[in-house]
Amino acid sequence: MKKILIIQPIHEAGIELLKKNPDYEFEVVEKIDPEFLKTKIKNCDGASIRTAKLPGNVIETANNLKIISRHGVGYDNIDLEVSKKKNLTLAITATANAIAVAEHVMFMLLNISKRKNMYDDTVKEGKFNDRNKLPKTVELWNKNILIAGFGRIGKALIKRCLGFEMKVFVYDPFVSQDIIEKLGGIKVDSMEETCKEMDAISLHIPLNDKTKNIINYGLLQSMKKNCIVINAARGGIVNEVDLDRALKENLIFGAGLDVFETEPPEQNNPLLKNDKVFLSPHTASFTEECMTRMGKETIQNIIDFFDNKLETSKIVKL
Repeated sequence: MKKILIIQPIHEAGIELLKKNPDYEFEVVEKIDPEFLKTKIKNCDGASIRTAKLPGNVIETANNLKIISRHGVGYDNIDLEVSKKKNLTLAITATANAIAVAEHVMFMLLNISKRKNMYDDTVKEGKFNDRNKLPKTVELWNKNILIAGFGRIGKALIKRCLGFEMKVFVYDPFVSQDIIEKLGGIKVDSMEETCKEMDAISLHIPLNDKTKNIINYGLLQSMKKNCIVINAARGGIVNEVDLDRALKENLIFGAGLDVFETEPPEQNNPLLKNDKVFLSPHTASFTEECMTRMGKETIQNIIDFFDNKLETSKIVKL
């Protein structure tokens, strides 16, 4: 009998997979305090986790743990060094959230370019006849967009951008020019140089030492004044203080953030009061369809691991 700890609730569709399998017993916990998790994970064979931190001192107490299944594609909330030392398998829901996140990027891009909040407020506040005083919106047609990171989300996003007849540039040193061009994109070798010519930039890269604060004041200064920056990847890729300054100085048109360096963001974060940024609470994948897929894939990854069927594309190289 395999014991599975589900840290933070997932969609019932995933739970049903365990309920139907007599080889597993499981427990769902909402409390994410490390000391509490130590007591719960100690004798577990597998664990799933969403956005909570899973520090090394918790993982070290798990004597029987063999797999951690991440409900998502990022894994910076898990101590990778200790996971590697304990020879654990780390799996991600690689196929579940691409469509939802790609749609969310377009949702943000359209809301920002069409000044949704400003135009909506004008009508609701009884200022309909002031419409000619409003700043103009911009079209996506024929605009240049850079997709930084061309995994499953990037590949889903390019289809939607091309549907709006945008010119799509792609930065990803690990994806060949042939693949990018086959999907309608233009491969570029320098993210920083390409940013200078873009009307929109959408980030889909991991957070690491090389990408932390890659969108900073210096780079924002070099961008076109009509540029829109979207981050639905990981907080910390964009320097939030620098972004706030750039928006206030009208260096770029606007920005959309679904992720933050600290989550939830501190109440003194200046972006919370900046009307040129469109924010969402790390919910790009929060569609009913995506939550169903992610819940099922999170658990299926654990089952497949113990059945020796886990696809290598879903395993993180530690």
